[in-house]
Amino acid sequence: MNQTDHSPLPDLNSVAENTLQHAGREGSQSPAPVLEADLDPVLDVPITITAILGRTHLTIADVLRLNEGSIIELDKAIGEPIDIYINNRLIARGEVTLVDDNLAITLSEIIPATA
Repeated sequence: MNQTDHSPLPDLNSVAENTLQHAGREGSQSPAPVLEADLDPVLDVPITITAILGRTHLTIADVLRLNEGSIIELDKAIGEPIDIYINNRLIARGEVTLVDDNLAITLSEIIPATA
């Protein structure tokens, strides 16, 4: 994938305002907003979210030497975007952040669905 394959995250506040402004206008090309009630049938469907912080290759001997406090060097540098998957499908990229002493991810781009 190249850089043009990615879309920036939309500003949800402006999307909501735009939807409200176009609501009720005859001939408006805006799609109908998705209501929470429309999502009720799928809200309890479990999904797996995976954030790939980096990868490395180790020998079995290296793995057996790991213990608490061991450091594993990954192939990503600080500040590089990380990949976020839902059910093994790449859906976004983000950056690792620290929130109240916990690691979190800030989404920076959504990967468009391919046909």
